Amino acid sequence: MSEHSTTTAWQTEDQDNIDPRRLRSRARLLDAATELLLSGGVDAVTIDAVTRSSGVARTTLYRHFPSSTELLAAAFERLVPPVSPPPQRGSLRDRLVELVGGQAALIEDVPIQVAALAWLALGSTDPQQPDAIASLRSRIIEQYRMPFDELLSDPETVAELGEFDRTLAVCQLIGPIVFSRIAGLPSLTQPAHTQIVDDFLTARRARA
Repeated sequence: MSEHSTTTAWQTEDQDNIDPRRLRSRARLLDAATELLLSGGVDAVTIDAVTRSSGVARTTLYRHFPSSTELLAAAFERLVPPVSPPPQRGSLRDRLVELVGGQAALIEDVPIQVAALAWLALGSTDPQQPDAIASLRSRIIEQYRMPFDELLSDPETVAELGEFDRTLAVCQLIGPIVFSRIAGLPSLTQPAHTQIVDDFLTARRARA
């Protein structure tokens, strides 16, 4: 293949990737899928329902999303809000209490994330499209743990609490809130958030 033909092929592929018609059809499909997800849950996001609601042909849908699992994962991922930084002021205890409370509010205000967690926890996988599941899982994990990682890896925090497993720490701090929401238990209140943090700090300081 000549240099000219190689360049032309690359340009054609690049133009196809940014074709505004393809972008519009993908956006319409995701609009329809997310609306169905919000209104009817996971079971509502079917290929027939999405094509009917979006007005996009099934063949076009499969060019964007080779499986219903990938379409559903993309719809979930679209609804995950951006990551917020941890509180910047106050004692470690106060900052952790504020962060736990903020994550609890996020779970209450954005129940779709709980649905996504439950869906992933059920082992929803598609052997032909593992990247879609991995991407959604990474986005949700980032949403929940990044602020904790940032605060818990701060040199002042390490100096106060010693070295510890941050993954386990995140599970100890946010796990009770996620579990209570998924299990349908009453929402944990501010005193409970404070108790979670105090128990964590007491245990960590005892081992430091």
